[in-house]
Amino acid sequence: MQKAVEMSRSEGHAAGADLQSRVLLEGVSKSYGEEWERQDVIVDLTAEITPGELTVIVGPSGCGKTTLVNLIAGFETPDKGRILLNGEPVTGPGHDRMVVFQETALIPWQTTYENVVFGPKLRGDLSGKELQDEAERLLNKVGLREFMHKYPLQLSGGMQRRAELARALINQPKLMIMDEPFRGLDAMSRGLMQEFFLRLFEENRRTNLFVTSEIDEAIFLADRLILLANRPSFVRKVIDVKLPRPRHYSMLSSPEAYAYKREAMAILHEEAMKNFKSTATSKDFIDAYSKRAD
Repeated sequence: MQKAVEMSRSEGHAAGADLQSRVLLEGVSKSYGEEWERQDVIVDLTAEITPGELTVIVGPSGCGKTTLVNLIAGFETPDKGRILLNGEPVTGPGHDRMVVFQETALIPWQTTYENVVFGPKLRGDLSGKELQDEAERLLNKVGLREFMHKYPLQLSGGMQRRAELARALINQPKLMIMDEPFRGLDAMSRGLMQEFFLRLFEENRRTNLFVTSEIDEAIFLADRLILLANRPSFVRKVIDVKLPRPRHYSMLSSPEAYAYKREAMAILHEEAMKNFKSTATSKDFIDAYSKRAD
């Protein structure tokens, strides 16, 4: 009976059931420090991560993007406001929200296969041949079947990223959260990982939140682009990116993509410049930055 239930659940996931979740952030604020010197990082932030879409968050360096990831993941709690996943308050971490971080979080003394099965095995969600079959299916999907018995240090940076995707996906999360996951990769590996990640997304349309500092990456990936203000952060603007899917990098040369980039860069430039005021050195920086080639 249990096996029949698990098979039914697996088939539902394969068909896209439970993959399209909605996240609402309502008046979220977060500060750090002692009461007499608290620093506001996020103030009255309201946003929506829409079902079955790839929502990308972009903002100036230090504006609080990772803090926002930690709040949605449940690693931290808002000082004010609330975060809802499918109408239920987020009160702590859970495997319904999986995060792929900037730095690798693979366990170094475990093989690729052992890393992938670690979560479900620990919770007892899957076991035996069922767990093995699902792990091997995902490792095959991310192109690591031949490397399943290798350790993380034996994998390239791109392979480690793919292993972490498989480790997250085996938990069947309602929301995938990507916190600048390709930041440390070289340009070629980063481009390949972006296209690989898009193929995975376009196969199942799982609700995704992707955080990046790269505007080209954001436009290439996004259905919706959320632009954050400088600290204290709030939503400056939401841009619906209407580029057709499936996508290819050549689309970034289109007039539509260029228009999105100009609109986003104008806002991000304005927010970034808030950190460079009042001194001659700052004025020189602003003048040079303003004259840069698009």
